[in-house]
Parts: sequence; structure tokens; C-alpha cells
Amino acid sequence: MAEGASRNWRFNRQVNISVLIQLVFLASLIVGSWVNLQRQLDLLQRDVTYLCQYQKDFAQKLESLTAKSISYEYRLRAVEKERRRADGAEETF
Repeated sequence: MAEGASRNWRFNRQVNISVLIQLVFLASLIVGSWVNLQRQLDLLQRDVTYLCQYQKDFAQKLESLTAKSISYEYRLRAVEKERRRADGAEETF
């Protein structure tokens, strides 16, 4: 009785060549996709790093331009004030 029951639960261990090829192909697709995703992530990380550095550089340049603009504004006001004083002094004569 035990022999008959064990024969019913026995698996067929024959593997078709086509099934084996399909499994190898599926595994290669999975590995290829994973490698491609890793490459894409590396490129994305490089781009994000570049953008962050560019943003820092841009912010520094913008601060420099803002400081220069404020400096030039004060200089322009001083020149205009001096010009008004000179124009006012000439009119009094």
C-alpha cells in the first residue's frame, strides 16, 4: 500500500530543452533589466549631483550680482546727488 501511494506522488523529473532555454532566457532578461536599471540610476545620480553643484554655483553668482547691483545703486545715487548739488550751485551764480 505504501508503494502505490508513493508512486502517485512522484514527479516527472524530465526537463524539456525548450523549458530550460526559456528559463535561461528569462533569467538573462531579469539580470539584463537589473543591470540596465543600475546604469540608469547611476546616470540619474550623476545628473542630480551636477544639477546641485550648478545650482550652488548659480546661487553664488546671483549673490555676487546682487551685491554688485546694490553697490552700483548706491554709487549712482551718490553721483546723482553730487550732480544735483553741482547743478544747484551753478544756478545760484
